[in-house]
Amino acid sequence: MKNFSMTKKKWMLSLHILFAAIMLGTSVTFLILSLTIASTSDSKLILSCYKAMHVLAETSVRASVIGTIVTGVLLSLGTHWGLLKYYWIIAKEVLTVVAVIVGPIGMYIWTLNGISLLTEVGGESANQGAYVSNMLSLFIGIGLQLLSLIAMYLLSVFKPWGKRKSRG
Repeated sequence: MKNFSMTKKKWMLSLHILFAAIMLGTSVTFLILSLTIASTSDSKLILSCYKAMHVLAETSVRASVIGTIVTGVLLSLGTHWGLLKYYWIIAKEVLTVVAVIVGPIGMYIWTLNGISLLTEVGGESANQGAYVSNMLSLFIGIGLQLLSLIAMYLLSVFKPWGKRKSRG
């Protein structure tokens, strides 16, 4: 693929940063909602938080992950960076896999499970093993999501480890 013009590169990079910012903002929102769930005994508030997270998992999480991946791949292919030339890009690709598994897949499943458990048993489910296990999975997932996103931001800024040695 031919390298992007400077203008096209700036637009693509702007879109990439925008999608990444949406991912980070949504993850912080998940953290706030999950802390609200953990700190209240109001079953209606808990259910509302889960429903809000589920809507976000179906919409902005999916859209931002897809947008970030597409623009990231296009930036790699349309600039001198390449997909596998630099260690920091490879690290971002691995972290992207984590973000995809935890983000659109994990958040969707864990929020749907939380809604199902709450609607089946009602407010009493907050003390049941399945609910507690699901909530713990959601907390861990949110933590992994935030850590992977922060790591990707830092990798993009500092670009550590340099270029891979070419074979041949």
